[in-house]
Amino acid sequence: MNDSTRPRLLQFALRVTGEIFTFAVYPLTRIWPSGWAWHTGQSEYLTMIVGIYATLGIFLLTAAKDPLQHRSLIWFTVWSSLVHGGIMAVQAILNPEHIGHLYGDVLGLFIVAGILMGLMPGK
Repeated sequence: MNDSTRPRLLQFALRVTGEIFTFAVYPLTRIWPSGWAWHTGQSEYLTMIVGIYATLGIFLLTAAKDPLQHRSLIWFTVWSSLVHGGIMAVQAILNPEHIGHLYGDVLGLFIVAGILMGLMPGK
């Protein structure tokens, strides 16, 4: 990857991540609850998480138009994904009934963080 393709790849990654966060988190909790939903049935927690990620997704879609003007949002997405994924990984390991999350939302957040981090331009 060279410096001329990196901005376009970052824009693409932000669009895909924004669309997933906005439109796919809730369906994933229904399709694969053992990898994406931490509670059974309808919970207030799930509604909160879906709302937070949908909001972040909309902002990432906006950031995709001009990523360099939205560096702090992109870095927030990277670091919050690593922290959130790390906490969930520990919880999944300590509570075997949640082990499926290591292959679902935990892995998903680590992938998002890695891709966005890798595509961010240097200073």
